[in-house]
Amino acid sequence: MNTPPPPHASLRLIRGTALTFAAATCLLLSGCSGTGGSGSGTDTAGAASTGRLKIALVTHASKGDAFWLLVQKGAEAAAAKDGVDLTYTSDPDATGQAELVRDAVRDKVDGIAVTLAKPDAMKAPIAQAKASDIPVVGLNSGIDSWQSEGVLEFFGQDESVAGRAVGQKLDALKAKHALCVIHERGNVALEARCAGVKKAFTGETDILYVDGTDMDAVSTGVTDRLKQDPSIDEVVTLGADFALTAVKSVKAAGSSAKVATFDLNQDLVKAVQSGNIQFAVDQQPYLQGYLAVDSLWLYKTNGNISGGGAAPVLTGPAFVTKTNVGAVAKFAANGTR
Repeated sequence: MNTPPPPHASLRLIRGTALTFAAATCLLLSGCSGTGGSGSGTDTAGAASTGRLKIALVTHASKGDAFWLLVQKGAEAAAAKDGVDLTYTSDPDATGQAELVRDAVRDKVDGIAVTLAKPDAMKAPIAQAKASDIPVVGLNSGIDSWQSEGVLEFFGQDESVAGRAVGQKLDALKAKHALCVIHERGNVALEARCAGVKKAFTGETDILYVDGTDMDAVSTGVTDRLKQDPSIDEVVTLGADFALTAVKSVKAAGSSAKVATFDLNQDLVKAVQSGNIQFAVDQQPYLQGYLAVDSLWLYKTNGNISGGGAAPVLTGPAFVTKTNVGAVAKFAANGTR
């Protein structure tokens, strides 16, 4: 999450070789009118003509963030299973993300999956999608606002519940003074996590805001705060990469604080195994991406609505500690946890 992505960074899944070969053969032998002939020229047009659903996944991810690569992998797996043409785009800027949703509407996709880290910014483009009869599902961020936004379904973690669970766990670990590090100010999911920690933890909780797009600044901010207040005995980060950086900050500050975090990646799993990270809260990002895409396919092909449109589908929280990390390590090594 170090560097913001280009405004319209995107990835399109490519249709299988068999379908491409069949289409080419058809064109050569008979011209195949009505199946995306000589005037189509794009994968989007071909998708429409062959009856394949087009789904857009639009997130607030920053370029190279390992967490969002897991979300993307899950979405791609569902698209491959369902025979869907998937477009993935992201922009950490709320205005840019909103424009990406509008792009998907203009592209006349069959469904949109979107994160709601800044819900107010998504209201207008979601309304535009609905006006165009394009179903929209939410994932990852915005569990408290998906219904008011008019989103059909939601897949993710209740961040307030997860935060309170972390606060209770810190009590069980006899921590006294926690520093909760928020790497994106105003992100409703991140704010809810630290608010939940503060509500449930009986010790003292401080909030530290850092610029998550600049890992050096994150490291310096955590190190300086630990030097300023040696009573801090627990650092809670809200992403795997930030946790690994916090471990270095603890050492640089000469602190004895422990580090715990939300979210997993392959390196974080190794850090839990080695004891450098106390525990991680797993919200299963791969599952979020998979369910979001699969749910749109099910809705379009069979009229299914997960949760009946009245309740979110929860993908977390679950604690990963040194005692149970082995159960997910092999999946993390495969790049899916």
